[in-house]
Amino acid sequence: MSGTGKLLIVGTPIGNLSDFPPRAIEALKSADLILCEDTRHTRKLLTHFGIERPVDSFHEHNEDEKAETFANRIARGEIIALVSDAGMPLVSDPGYRLVRLARERQLVVEPIPGPFAGVVALVASGIAPLPFTFLGFTPHRHEARLDFYRTLAELGHTAVVYESPERVVASLEDALGVIGDVEVTMARELTKLHEELLNGTISELLANLRERDRVYGEITLVFGAAKVRGDEASPEELKAEFQRLRDEGMRRNDAVKLIAEKFGLRKNDVYRLLL
Repeated sequence: MSGTGKLLIVGTPIGNLSDFPPRAIEALKSADLILCEDTRHTRKLLTHFGIERPVDSFHEHNEDEKAETFANRIARGEIIALVSDAGMPLVSDPGYRLVRLARERQLVVEPIPGPFAGVVALVASGIAPLPFTFLGFTPHRHEARLDFYRTLAELGHTAVVYESPERVVASLEDALGVIGDVEVTMARELTKLHEELLNGTISELLANLRERDRVYGEITLVFGAAKVRGDEASPEELKAEFQRLRDEGMRRNDAVKLIAEKFGLRKNDVYRLLL
């Protein structure tokens, strides 16, 4: 046991092991225990840097169950380090429950910065970096993903999301239908041997990806602001469209949502124009 207990939140490389800084290596060497999503994956990293410390699994399926135990161990004076498979813990990865418990108990929490794939993709995209919103992984199901992109469209600025290679084409098709043919960058396998940054409009990226037998690797998508097409329709036209949809039996909220998508407006703006 190392004396004064604390929780170390340690960022790990997202691909290239040369990105692992000396401070992070020393932090892991100082830990009584290292918590990781996949012990086999993390042991490879530890072996590469000669870090011989105990590890334990800590992932989305056991986080709630184990967080209390680890918080108690920190309170008793242990140094526990938290890592994810790649990048900073908690950002689309487990760890929030443990950090929250540590803060509630006024335990020492020390973050050791590391790379974040979302920001790495953003700065290389050429798309306006500020403001931007990181939205994590898109939903698996089609309808939920459409709602996800509707939320993205209402932001009105750059958005960064994670996507799986198996769903990226379907996801971009959904995005095209909701936010329009905006500028997008697909960052694939960042910092790794087969890193790829593909830039263009959504339709251009789709044309490229559809020619491939399969898409491989971890993917980050950076979307430019959703197209605003409201100038193409006058308030009178919007009101007429709204009335037509209502006359056809559509509920008010659904009609507003459909008009917002059709003309690239935010729902709140449609409500203001109509009411």
